[in-house]
Amino acid sequence: MKKYALITGASGGIGSAIAREIAALGFSLYLHFNENEKAVRNLSDDLAKEGVETYLVKADFSQPNGVEQAVNQIQHPIDAIIHNSGKSLFGLMTDFSQETVDKMVQLHVTSPYLLTKALLPTMITKKSGNIIVVSSIWGITGASCEVLYSMVKGGQISFVKALAKEVAISGIRVNAVAPGAIHTNMLQEFSADDLESISHDIPMGRIGNPKEVAGAVSFLLSNKASYITGQVLSVNGGWHC
Repeated sequence: MKKYALITGASGGIGSAIAREIAALGFSLYLHFNENEKAVRNLSDDLAKEGVETYLVKADFSQPNGVEQAVNQIQHPIDAIIHNSGKSLFGLMTDFSQETVDKMVQLHVTSPYLLTKALLPTMITKKSGNIIVVSSIWGITGASCEVLYSMVKGGQISFVKALAKEVAISGIRVNAVAPGAIHTNMLQEFSADDLESISHDIPMGRIGNPKEVAGAVSFLLSNKASYITGQVLSVNGGWHC
């Protein structure tokens, strides 16, 4: 029987790496994107060459109607949800407008909650399912000048811990991955000197890559993690442990 996974933010560096990784677990993939359609179509084409069935889902999860947009494009019961959509913001908390705050909360907290709520009933009926949230190291430790981002990522972790307890009896596992500094577009704002300084602060001496995050997601989706739920797996090279 086919298994279907929904990956939000599949056009980004981590999202595309997750798609490639979990395709090997036998999932057919719903690849969500908002703006970067070219990247997600290229990803879909690459996966098709490997015999992976993919479907594209366009929706803006920073808007209140984003979840409805996405759900209306999903044609199959979803066996796994990987909440990976996200956006980082750097600046003093007093710098950000009410609109920015609202969009960040919608994108990282409200939309994942409502999307899960919409897709959860079929998992409960089947007595199986997997939900993984790609949070952040800052959701655990907090970061100066990233207070808003830390807040919403911390909210994701609380969501994981609470939901895991609620749905465990239904055979559904809920976990999070908390990446540290990873080579993606989120680091574009930093200069080469900044990145070198960050690397020196990381005990392993380097910035991570998206495949390493994807490997953690793949593990949590696999039967090797069959007794793991409500956990946050840090992928950070020992940074801020």
